[in-house]
Amino acid sequence: MLVKSKIKYIQSLGQKKNRDEACVFIAEGPKIVSELLEADKTERIEIYAVKDWIIENEKLLAKSTVIEITEEDLEKISQLKTPNKVLAIINQFATAGTIEAKGKLTLALCGIQDPGNLGTIIRIADWFGIEQVVCSKDSADVYNPKVIQSTMGSIARVNVFYTELEEWLAGQKGINIYATVLDGQDVTQIKKIEQGIILIGNESKGISPGILKLANARITIPQKGKAESLNAGVATGIVLSHLT
Repeated sequence: MLVKSKIKYIQSLGQKKNRDEACVFIAEGPKIVSELLEADKTERIEIYAVKDWIIENEKLLAKSTVIEITEEDLEKISQLKTPNKVLAIINQFATAGTIEAKGKLTLALCGIQDPGNLGTIIRIADWFGIEQVVCSKDSADVYNPKVIQSTMGSIARVNVFYTELEEWLAGQKGINIYATVLDGQDVTQIKKIEQGIILIGNESKGISPGILKLANARITIPQKGKAESLNAGVATGIVLSHLT
């Protein structure tokens, strides 16, 4: 049984301020926790799980602190409406240093504020083999529990950075920057690329003018119907399916 102070602490990690102060984040559910356990970059794992999950995953738990809890306790600490067997507290990943864009494809996100969208974009990046996502500082927090859940474990394989996006893009000399807009070149007519930065804009406002002016290519998904726009995650998937 968990003591009240531990329950209160784990509950508090739903807030960014408390996560950043402790330099940790929460992951929940068998799939996400298992993938994080198997990832080389995962450090300091505290696992709170029901007995049957612990027995089923004994081989993965050698380097973790494991606390067996009841379903009732799991409901108290979970950020989910329907808790699912296991919750893990994990160290935030180190992202210090230079963000290198040469020789690879990078997703750059301008003001993606919906946690579900950010998590989906990270998952899509993982599907297409993109190893890094660079976010403007006004984007959603990658360690928001909703983001972590939406990545479905891809957070373990994709590096996510936060920076002054306009300043960083201005310093990427010799690298093409592709801005996704409504009036650009048909993305289905563009050849595959192995190096470049693909800009995805805010869900309602698009790419900010200061950042947009740094792009040297404007691309669009051809519209056939009457929808005003596409979801940012959906658009990212379609663009990457043509460019990678």
